Amino acid sequence: MTTVEAAATAEHLQVLSFVLDGEWFGVEISGIQEVLEYRRITQVPRTPEFMLGVINLRGKVIPVVDLRQHFRMQVTEPTIDTCIVIVNVEVDGEDTPLGILTDRVQEVVELEGADISPAPRIGNRIDSQFIEGMARYDEQFIILLRLSEIFSSDELQSVISGSERQPEARTEHAME
Repeated sequence: MTTVEAAATAEHLQVLSFVLDGEWFGVEISGIQEVLEYRRITQVPRTPEFMLGVINLRGKVIPVVDLRQHFRMQVTEPTIDTCIVIVNVEVDGEDTPLGILTDRVQEVVELEGADISPAPRIGNRIDSQFIEGMARYDEQFIILLRLSEIFSSDELQSVISGSERQPEARTEHAME
């Protein structure tokens, strides 16, 4: 069942909202593991361009991706508000933690089913196959992301495999 279908049958849907390039995005709260302050990211050679590298989270290696690059938005340097949202994505039938770099996390919002509409077919900055729906919240629209569609299985596998390799060189994603 999709987020839009779930919202239509339920009274409320809880979504973590965050900002990328001035636009509000959201992910259903059940897919969120935790939100972290920005931290050092170790680059991993020969991984897709949108993969920033990996972080160490309590002894686990977590790959971190930049949705700005994947959505072909302008890439910016991290700020004091930059966060890494740890989400669970399915890779080969198994839930795998993945970090998503965000400009800032807004809040957890509770949406009414009636406030969620299917994604428009045209006029989006990002591919509509990545969008679960559009939600009205106050004076904003929140683009509800379909995490399972954002990365192909091959892309996710290369990110996960890349994070398991021993990095040849360690560099930091600079914070200004």
